[in-house]
Amino acid sequence: MRGIISTAGYVPYRRLSRTGIADFMGRGGGQGTRAVASHDEDTTTLGVEAARLAIRSAGGASPESLWFATSSPAYLDKTNATAVAAALRLSGEIGAYDFGGALRSGIGCLITALRGAATTLVVSADMRDGLPSGADESAGGDAAAAALVGDGSGVLAEFVASASASDEFTDRWRAPGDRVSKLWEERFGENRYLALGQDAFARVLKVAGLETTDVGRLVVTGMHGRAVSGLTKKLGLSESTVPDDLTRSVGQSGTAHPLLVLASVLEEMAGNPSTEPGTVVVVVHLADGADAVVLRTTGALRQWQPARPVSLQIAQGAELPYAKFLAWRGQLLPEPPRRPEPARVSSSAAYRNVEWKFGFVGSRDRTSGAVHLPPSRVSMVGGAVDDMEPLGMADTAGTVVTFTIDRLAYSPSPPIVFAIVDFDGGGRFPVELTDVDPDEMKVGNRVEMTFRRLFSADGIHDYFWKARPARQGGAA
Repeated sequence: MRGIISTAGYVPYRRLSRTGIADFMGRGGGQGTRAVASHDEDTTTLGVEAARLAIRSAGGASPESLWFATSSPAYLDKTNATAVAAALRLSGEIGAYDFGGALRSGIGCLITALRGAATTLVVSADMRDGLPSGADESAGGDAAAAALVGDGSGVLAEFVASASASDEFTDRWRAPGDRVSKLWEERFGENRYLALGQDAFARVLKVAGLETTDVGRLVVTGMHGRAVSGLTKKLGLSESTVPDDLTRSVGQSGTAHPLLVLASVLEEMAGNPSTEPGTVVVVVHLADGADAVVLRTTGALRQWQPARPVSLQIAQGAELPYAKFLAWRGQLLPEPPRRPEPARVSSSAAYRNVEWKFGFVGSRDRTSGAVHLPPSRVSMVGGAVDDMEPLGMADTAGTVVTFTIDRLAYSPSPPIVFAIVDFDGGGRFPVELTDVDPDEMKVGNRVEMTFRRLFSADGIHDYFWKARPARQGGAA
């Protein structure tokens, strides 16, 4: 049996109220909220967070390869998947590859993994931009999702069939170097997507030997909102089979969205005692054609414990003012603290410390058990030399013992909150906090680690770990 062993979504902490756009700009906006990646997040860090959650709830399964899909990569030429693999501390023997830069690459990556043979970690992430007050800005969203695909009795949702309908037409496009998409007349794309979506849906059911009435959950996603809504109605399934597509709370997260909604659906079914094994789930994604995937849930879904459900992450989000959103996106340029901007990170120094920098791996003295952050050759207890073992700390929670709020140091979003953290089981480290409001800080607060971008200089991104408050469903 081949299918999805584990899956997870990651929704950034901050939310932009769509009504706030109209309040600020005098037009645009809408109802609901959209998820906003922090100033220290990009698609690579989003993907790392989703992948960490998927692996955590995978029951010990480990990937043999990692595939990363996004339409807004942090790097071109350089492979972004290698940074994701390094942050996850995956073996250097696995293949880590980027899948294209198109909105279709996320679902294509998943289908390719489902049709393959190896245990593959599929990661997709996206950050959607638009012009201020425009439809893409309010309808878009930032998010990531990951799925561990493989074989065995632990499969949550068995792969049954897939079908694709490809067509060359220009509905949405973005030239290299452009930040926002351009759109053709809306009805043209809608007509094409309705025909392609119906074709892919009919053919995938035929290959699977199923009827429309056999479908228990139908997920339809795509950046063309009218086409998604129209296709959902034309397929003729009851409203009870169509789950929340998260556009009202998260926004349309592009490449990541089909897998994000699928993760949310499987999490909801896992927590629902009335869900029967054998429920048919169909995912249809509209982007330069249509792709349809049929999955069938198994008994393992009932025993599955998601590490941090998408619904919980959505509920825990905090509001972000529209002006700060514009500043984070580079659409508004407030005066920064009058301090020098950081110089680019040394590539050779980063390579020499890759386990610490990307994996947050400290060291522990084999004799005394003393934990060293960063890793050290000489023990601070007893003075033993080169008698250390590596100790991964990325999944270890800690407690704030003191903190400071720095309004003078350079930051794209001042002030900076620094804290001294004592980690469970040993180890103390000064660390920057993120996803936190300064007035929330207290000595004794519990925190967990998160992979972030410290800054970018000369086109090089300096990735490292920060701490964030451990909220419900996070670190104990």
